[in-house]
Amino acid sequence: MDAISGLSSHAVTLRHDLHRHPELLFQVERTARVVRDELDRLGISWRACAGTGTIAELRPDARGQRIALRADLDALPLTELTGLPWASTIPGRMHACGHDGHTASLLAAAGYLQLRAGELPGPVRLIFQPAEEGGHGALRMIEDGALEGVAAIYGYHNWPPLPFGRAACAPGPIFASNGEWTATITGRGGHASSPHLCIDPILAGAHFVTLVQQIVSRQIPPQEAAVVTVTCFHGGTADNIIPETVELVGTVRAATTTRRDELAGRVQAVLQAACSASGAQARFDYRPCYPATVNHPQPAAAAGRALTRLLGVGALVSDGLPVMAAEDFGYYLAHVPGCFILLGSGVAGRPIESCHSPRFDFNDDLIPVVVRLWAELAGIPADDAHPGGRTTPASHSR
Repeated sequence: MDAISGLSSHAVTLRHDLHRHPELLFQVERTARVVRDELDRLGISWRACAGTGTIAELRPDARGQRIALRADLDALPLTELTGLPWASTIPGRMHACGHDGHTASLLAAAGYLQLRAGELPGPVRLIFQPAEEGGHGALRMIEDGALEGVAAIYGYHNWPPLPFGRAACAPGPIFASNGEWTATITGRGGHASSPHLCIDPILAGAHFVTLVQQIVSRQIPPQEAAVVTVTCFHGGTADNIIPETVELVGTVRAATTTRRDELAGRVQAVLQAACSASGAQARFDYRPCYPATVNHPQPAAAAGRALTRLLGVGALVSDGLPVMAAEDFGYYLAHVPGCFILLGSGVAGRPIESCHSPRFDFNDDLIPVVVRLWAELAGIPADDAHPGGRTTPASHSR
């Protein structure tokens, strides 16, 4: 068994262990211990960062430019429905986004780079980050020095809608910026038989829901990617009562952070207009979340060359970009050049289980691909890669 196969097999075992024990946001204590124990076993020095995060360094005294490779650690508050042998053992939590695989593949790459550390042209920093799922973990890692001295950073996300053997790393926006909003509409409650004596907040909310969908279709250029979605509508207690208030919750997403904030302003304007027609009062609370994840040209080109060498000519795709989900990797790219990569994980003949699905599972066949990819970007072409040929899946471990 060659080095990458052996390291990848061990990483699959680690991945399944992490999958059985999912942890949320910054509370990834066990996950951090697994990472740090593995780094100790490999003889790689590390330090804690942002509490449960970890950064490690290979060849810190090498003269070349320092690159960073990032993996995220946290799971989601979701009940798993896969029925797999390595399914979550904790009700209401699961690795439904593949962060267990991201972590395991970076650990496998750490082992391979450590074996060939003498060949590294420059230092390589390994970043194991908590709290990607809404906790702004990347920002905390940056504040604790994770990017000090870093010339370029790379990260990846498994992507089920793309077939295995395909990848996306185009320059420019690859993930959207996002924001959350809450609209509270206050009217005048009363008996359902006497609407003329009331100000109906449900009707005002219904007008708002209809009108807000026209923002993207009628106010945003069709060439731009943007989303406004209402996700919750809460109000009322009985069939014969017009309530005093209702609450609506939703999201705005756009390919640029500036456009995201502009969308939020337009949602607020529509809310005020919908309420003023009936005399209802509106309160709008907006919470910007993650910035857009925008790839830099040179690192994106480097990633593209490495992926073409590993996966073959024609492996790179750009359809469907930017993805309108959000990723806190955008914080890193706002500070240093870098590239975020989507690696296809879909298996032919199997239903696509998207990230955040209770039936999602990471495709373990990605692990050796990622080891080779990180080695290439670190300046060590994997000696068992297949130039000009396409990597094909052996058998997805599920």
